[in-house]
Amino acid sequence: MRSGSADPLFVGVDVSTGQVRALCCGPDGTVHARAVAELPSPVRPQPGAAEQDARSWWPATVTALMRVTTSLGPRRKHIRALAITSTSGTVVAVDRRGRPLGPAVMYDDARARSEAATAAFAGRDRWARLGVRVGPTFGPGRIARLLSEHRGQEVFRVCHTADLLAWRLVGAPTALDWSHALRSGYDVLAGEWALEAFDALGADLGLLPTVLPPTTPVGAIGASAAARTGLPRGCEIRLGMTDGCTGQLAGGGTLPGSFVSVLGTTLVVKGISRTLIRDPGGPVYSHRLPDGHWMPGGASNTGGEALATWPAARRPVLDAAAQARGPASVVCYPLARTGERFPFAVPEARGFTTGIPDGEVDAYRAALEGVAFVERLAYDCLGGLGAPVNRVFTAGGGNRSEAWLRIRATVLGRPIEPVARAESAFGAAMLASVGSAHRGLPEATAAMVRTGPVIEPCAAEQAALEDRYGRFVAELAQRGWWSGSVRPEARSATGVG
Repeated sequence: MRSGSADPLFVGVDVSTGQVRALCCGPDGTVHARAVAELPSPVRPQPGAAEQDARSWWPATVTALMRVTTSLGPRRKHIRALAITSTSGTVVAVDRRGRPLGPAVMYDDARARSEAATAAFAGRDRWARLGVRVGPTFGPGRIARLLSEHRGQEVFRVCHTADLLAWRLVGAPTALDWSHALRSGYDVLAGEWALEAFDALGADLGLLPTVLPPTTPVGAIGASAAARTGLPRGCEIRLGMTDGCTGQLAGGGTLPGSFVSVLGTTLVVKGISRTLIRDPGGPVYSHRLPDGHWMPGGASNTGGEALATWPAARRPVLDAAAQARGPASVVCYPLARTGERFPFAVPEARGFTTGIPDGEVDAYRAALEGVAFVERLAYDCLGGLGAPVNRVFTAGGGNRSEAWLRIRATVLGRPIEPVARAESAFGAAMLASVGSAHRGLPEATAAMVRTGPVIEPCAAEQAALEDRYGRFVAELAQRGWWSGSVRPEARSATGVG
């Protein structure tokens, strides 16, 4: 059933590193309006640094929201609720009026190495219990460093992107959801900030926000925000989740055993588990849904950018040729940058190809297979840690390639289900709908997410690709990048296949 004109509407706002995207949909997932506003690119004033002008977030959000509400016309009065999603762990110090006192420190800022080491040691028991790997970009260290840079100023709060924008929309400080707080050092098991880590760093816990579950209502649109955005007064603000999590929700993964591979510029694999998946020494980390289920997974540095060598206009022709050719003659790890995050964390990792491809089509096919091998290793890793994989959805730009979908299904040894829309803004709108149009996320998923035809593995290529996957894992092991116990022969035990 399509949304009627009087049905409630829900808005998701996604603040990425370069844009603010706003999307409005109905309770059945029909999108009625969308808009984009640009943000200034993050700056990197020194090695390891990543900053952005936090003062740009609100004007860009206002612009995107006003474009959406203007497009809706009179229907905007039916907007019932809004939720915000953003990058994980981006923080900024603000004054009592919510004005940034300096640039925001981005999620990938790695300058707080010594502070991170202090936090890792002080909270070692807690991190082990949570299965958290503390590195230089982990939140407590970055927050302590941020506060030290503002010593002598009247810092009222350390805000994340989501709660700073909620503050502007409501007109008063709000709580933060536990998803955005996770990488900043919030313990979702104990329901508290990592006290010992912040104490060891000399960081004032009183400057951190209260944390509540996603979908919790934290206020309503005030008069000032209504006038600037076109949102109706009284529209609820409900807590969202990080952009990786909302992308997963939009991809259909809300029930235990369901996983989503989002193949865009990079490859993100996340799923749902009934229990916390612990990987203290590795790259897997777990967010938590409001119903208590866990979301283990990670993000690889390889993905769609592995095809950057080939112009987008030529890829459909190359897809057809690669599909007709069959498995590549070489094994490729198509990493376009230095360093890998998941399914193994190796800062010095570089892409490789074993041998010389037999022409352009062979090289292209090897790159498609290489990303699929990383995806398979991610699922083997998750399965080996105790996260059963029963159903795999897929979303992102990679879905446009039928050849790639078939290769990925064959490498995984299972059907995969393409999803039409796995935008983070759409996932945020799904969160906004919970509590009014839908009782919970599984109900929202069933009503709002649409899947395409199931992609089955190619039986004729399965043996060859299984052999090449084994060679891929062996190459990683030879370089010392992969030392996990999960191997191709353990496939049936991991739930993949």
